[in-house]
Amino acid sequence: MLRRTAFAVLAALAASPALAQPYPSKPINLIVPFSAGGPTDVMARIVGERMSKELGQQIVIDNVTGAAGSIAMGKLVRSAPDGYTIGIGHLGTNVVNGAIYKNLNYDLIEDLVPIALLPSNPLLVVTSTQVPAKDLKELVAYLNANADKVSGGTAGMGSGSHIGALAFFEVTGTKYQLVPYRGTGPAVQDLIANQIQIMIDQSSNSLPHIRAGKLKVYAVAAKQRTAAAPDIPTTAEAGFPGIEVTIWHGLWAPKGTPREIIDKLNAAAVATLKDPEVRRKLEDLGQDIPTPAQMQPAAFGAFQRAEFAKWKAIIDKAGVKVE
Repeated sequence: MLRRTAFAVLAALAASPALAQPYPSKPINLIVPFSAGGPTDVMARIVGERMSKELGQQIVIDNVTGAAGSIAMGKLVRSAPDGYTIGIGHLGTNVVNGAIYKNLNYDLIEDLVPIALLPSNPLLVVTSTQVPAKDLKELVAYLNANADKVSGGTAGMGSGSHIGALAFFEVTGTKYQLVPYRGTGPAVQDLIANQIQIMIDQSSNSLPHIRAGKLKVYAVAAKQRTAAAPDIPTTAEAGFPGIEVTIWHGLWAPKGTPREIIDKLNAAAVATLKDPEVRRKLEDLGQDIPTPAQMQPAAFGAFQRAEFAKWKAIIDKAGVKVE
């Protein structure tokens, strides 16, 4: 009887929260909604590696591609809310998809919990080196003269490269065939090979290829020039004001994830972006680093809601929908 009682006491103590292992006690899965090598994947690996040191556990990258990130976000929504599965996304995956995809079986605002805002970067107008235009005005003229011969890549419907192309069409009055890929990385490889001719691409992805002479760049789609490449003019300076698309990134967890876990993940993310080496790597890719206040879960959540309202109005006007 005494032995059974002792075992019962030990079992109760083992199950007690006071003796539970502190979070995190095992590796954390980080869902990335695009293929390896793309800008979101690159950021996930830079940030994830440093967050691993802060948390004392490895962050394992899980590339889940397809449908411009909606498959990955669906997987995140269905994951256990225990802090061991989190996701990285951006303006396209966590705002635009909610306005474009009519039959999503989850709500990007209500079914995910913001962890932290991550760096952002503007889009660049880039082409293969085979395109003869020397500046943006010549490029627009070239597109108008060769609309049936030019194709441009996107990372899928609703991706940053897709909405960037829509903004480019609206301002310049041009059109070209949009070719969806399962991520930006494969699209850029085809752009370098001239299988496609143009992209409105994230600077973090394009700049290394521009510097290597593998791509041509015409303008940055922002109000100001990027510090990583100050020689690139803005679209307004190049003659086409109004093309302004900044792709911000963030971290989310499934709804129901305990607040203390969200706070610990946020603290790790804030510490990561304070690291001088991490900042240098991200700034070299053309990324703008948010302040610690902007990174807080409540501030990030409010920002995401405002972005959703803004882009839903733009997308509804354009009539873009996916069943």
